[in-house]
Amino acid sequence: MSDPVSRTILLLDIEKYSDRDDVEQSYLRRMLYGITDRVLESAGIDATLRRRADRGDSVMELIDAAASMTALLRALLTAAPMELRTVNRMASMSAQIRLRAVLATGYVAIDELDGWVGSDLNRACRLLDGELLRAALRERPDDFALCVSEAVHGGIVRHDYPGIPRDEFHAVTVDSKNGPLRAWLHGPVPQDMTPDPPDAPDGSDHAAGSPRPTRTEPASVTFLGGSPSFGGGFVNGDQHGVSGGVVHGDVHLGGGDARGRGERA
Repeated sequence: MSDPVSRTILLLDIEKYSDRDDVEQSYLRRMLYGITDRVLESAGIDATLRRRADRGDSVMELIDAAASMTALLRALLTAAPMELRTVNRMASMSAQIRLRAVLATGYVAIDELDGWVGSDLNRACRLLDGELLRAALRERPDDFALCVSEAVHGGIVRHDYPGIPRDEFHAVTVDSKNGPLRAWLHGPVPQDMTPDPPDAPDGSDHAAGSPRPTRTEPASVTFLGGSPSFGGGFVNGDQHGVSGGVVHGDVHLGGGDARGRGERA
């Protein structure tokens, strides 16, 4: 096995690929590879800086760390949706292609059988397969949903470079068999999944660059049928405030309590 080296990791997966017949699947694969090539070319990343693994309904690209991740992310936000619209305009309903994408970074090694090995790659695959990204694509009117890793957000997105609006990315937690994974979803979070408040660098509940919440008077407490509620919302599990704060654990109200047992989807 080779020594692990730092790589940009790009994963793209076709929605509902297994629902198609063999002819349609073959067509979708060709479209996927063509779209991927054109997006990477628009980011200035040529074939000498890439290594591709074929996964049937998806492609995995290892990209040299020297290639501009900023240019690649900008291309994913602009060129990828445009390429999908162009392809789908000429395709029948049964041949429409919609994609989930993950952009991450980390260390990857290649073994004697040309297999890719690395925990950073495993986490990227978990994000791609997670229900959150699948649900996000189902709710999108367009044909593309993108999620980036914490490292990509911290190194690129949060700096608000031209063409990469940081306000359009939302902190999420993706459930996986290896435990929860923190990531950032571009665009609206699915309606049945509440976004996480981003952590500040100093560990406070306040996001970097955002205004501190102002102090307000405590909200009135109403009891309906014995259950406590705040402005009509019942206390049941973690409570997400408008300013991004989250109440975890037990909430005690005049001797009664409401125990926070909910887990984030």
